Amino acid sequence: MDKFRMLFQHFQSSSESVMNGVCLLLAAVTVKLYSSFDFNCPCLARYNALYGLGLLLTPPLALFLCGLLANRQSVVMVEEWRRPSGQRRKDPGVIRYMCSSVLQRALAAPLVWILLALLDGKCFVCAFSSNVDPEKFLDFANMTPSQVQLFLAKVPCKEDELVRDSPARKAVSRYLRCLSQAIGWSITLVLIIVAFLARCLRPCFDQTVFLQRRYWSNYVDLEQKLFDETCCEHARDFAHRCVLHFFASMQSEMRARGLRRDAASRDPETPEVPEPPEGLDGGREKAHLRSVCSQEQVDHLLSTWYSSKPPLDLMASSGLWGGGLSHRTPMVAPSTRLSQHTDV
Repeated sequence: MDKFRMLFQHFQSSSESVMNGVCLLLAAVTVKLYSSFDFNCPCLARYNALYGLGLLLTPPLALFLCGLLANRQSVVMVEEWRRPSGQRRKDPGVIRYMCSSVLQRALAAPLVWILLALLDGKCFVCAFSSNVDPEKFLDFANMTPSQVQLFLAKVPCKEDELVRDSPARKAVSRYLRCLSQAIGWSITLVLIIVAFLARCLRPCFDQTVFLQRRYWSNYVDLEQKLFDETCCEHARDFAHRCVLHFFASMQSEMRARGLRRDAASRDPETPEVPEPPEGLDGGREKAHLRSVCSQEQVDHLLSTWYSSKPPLDLMASSGLWGGGLSHRTPMVAPSTRLSQHTDV
């Protein structure tokens, strides 16, 4: 049980681990989808290629889009690319690193589908059975061209009466299946060689730029997460204060009405109950909400964060932001919470 807890904590703390887990999950789902898919070629000369190539390429496209949607860094990358420069410059190298990382993970599931389809060979046989050269097979010598085209279109349907017991159908199907598997294994070998070379040759080059881009890509992702969490906490505190303000004002009004109503009947020797101390939390007010008392001020803080993010210099950012927006003090550090520099 402790091992599962440690593994879960590792996935929670590491964004890359989460994305790798999502990538493996999509690959496993791809294998399951392909194994449960019922392939039925139309066996018509006009539609075989459309059906076969459609099944070979359309599901990978859908899986690629699902991989982009499931990867949180794709949204972070687009936001980093489109945001205004403001007080912080944009590094194209970091954006390229994030783009390559997103594409590598998103392409895993589509490649699995394509390789499975090529190694199985059904899509390839259906798509290209009508394009086989009849001269490579001796059984087509006594057929007219129209008969040959009809026969080749029926090759993927082994239960059809026209080609059920024909040796030519088995020969064409075996030829196309072997060609499909050869292409599939060739792609697999090329991918393995590229991955092997990338893994072995990367330590031979300077790792400084790679480490820097990896660090800042993780920083942008974590900064966005912390900002979202801080916005939720700030909104909860702001809503809590608004509700307490409403009930406090209603209680004050009701108390005043009750005092006026009971003034005549109250015993003059009865001591009055002391008023509760000012403040909605017994004097312990949220320090980050003192200067935030309207929707316009909150909107100003959010727009300032988006349009002019603070520079990545924690020593100089405080003076820069404090002098520019002294009447409404926003956040000064990228990882600082939204409420840190707003005094109640």
